[in-house]
Amino acid sequence: MFKTIADPADCEVHSVIRFLNAKKVKPAEIHRQLIKIYGESVMTDGMVRKWVRQFNDGRTNVHDEARSGRPSVVNDGLVAKVNEKI
Repeated sequence: MFKTIADPADCEVHSVIRFLNAKKVKPAEIHRQLIKIYGESVMTDGMVRKWVRQFNDGRTNVHDEARSGRPSVVNDGLVAKVNEKI
């Protein structure tokens, strides 16, 4: 039996995909293995295939790229205030 890992960092999952892809493991099998260890909500099969395609196209960075959009309003001060209230 496997021990599951809760709340993995995205870059951890991407690293596993990169590693298994380098070993020529098929995307569907990579997805099955991810679910075994990280649980059902880890990543969709389609996203695994997208990452495999990117790695096959030469991507080496396992971190998500910065995206444009609404900036986060969360900062250390806000977190501290919430923690005080709790």
